[in-house]
Amino acid sequence: MDHLAENNLTAEILEYPVCSEWKENPEGSMFHLAHILLVLGFMGGSGFYGLLYMFSFLTLGFFCYSIWAWSDPCTTDTFSWTFALFAFCLAQVVHVSYRLRSVTFDKEFQDLYDYMFKKLGVSLIHFGKIVECCEGDIYTIDKDHCFAVEGKTSIDKLSVLISGRIRVTVNGEFLHYIYPFQFLDSPEWDSLRPSEEGIFQVTLRADNRSRYVAWRRKKLYLLFAQHRYIAKIFALLVRNDIAEKLFSLNDKAFDIRGFRYDLRLPSFCHGPEPEIENTSESQPVLGRSETKPAERDS
Repeated sequence: MDHLAENNLTAEILEYPVCSEWKENPEGSMFHLAHILLVLGFMGGSGFYGLLYMFSFLTLGFFCYSIWAWSDPCTTDTFSWTFALFAFCLAQVVHVSYRLRSVTFDKEFQDLYDYMFKKLGVSLIHFGKIVECCEGDIYTIDKDHCFAVEGKTSIDKLSVLISGRIRVTVNGEFLHYIYPFQFLDSPEWDSLRPSEEGIFQVTLRADNRSRYVAWRRKKLYLLFAQHRYIAKIFALLVRNDIAEKLFSLNDKAFDIRGFRYDLRLPSFCHGPEPEIENTSESQPVLGRSETKPAERDS
């Protein structure tokens, strides 16, 4: 009899409590606000700004949840968990904000990133390393001042024009212009190996006040050695820039009849091959190759 009563008591303890009646009043406004903020937070995207958006709303949501949980005197578990999550999300907001500060650039560098590097999928972190390599400096060339002088200026950097226009000449003869977001010295850079030195074979003169960014040769090669991805990006940009300069020269190349040359045609790069003389020394070779059918049968 005692055993039966004990089993009934155990069953009553294990039985899930049944709600006797619904609450007349819903949960407080803080409870609903917390869930709304959490839903908005989980809708955040990727990237620095997406992470900042997500963790900001999650921080506010768990903070409101902690305030609501504090009002329940029956348990401390709810408050402990929600407050711990609030502290974690707040730490993430501070961390992402600090990282975002390190990838925020001046307007000219931001324009450089948007025009040249963003379309290649370069992240802001990698671009930040590129900016650090040039120490964030922007240089200015006044009108009619030279960036490089033919036969005198050494090739010790790689530069990109940010604003203005540069005239390229050789022996006083005009070749082409360099416009914003084009390399100033890409042919010279690509023509030398890392251990070689050289001088400019053209003169670069500013048509108006121009600004450019420059990377020192040694520091840039050191960056390439540390980050192969950045080296591939620069190789692609430099060679594409050289191709654009070649085709700009092609637009000015005409023959005596007024037709434009095409750099892709072999005749533009090579002259006609000399005719092979029909000498007597070549006759025996041809004679030996020409055998009669009867001789071959024998």
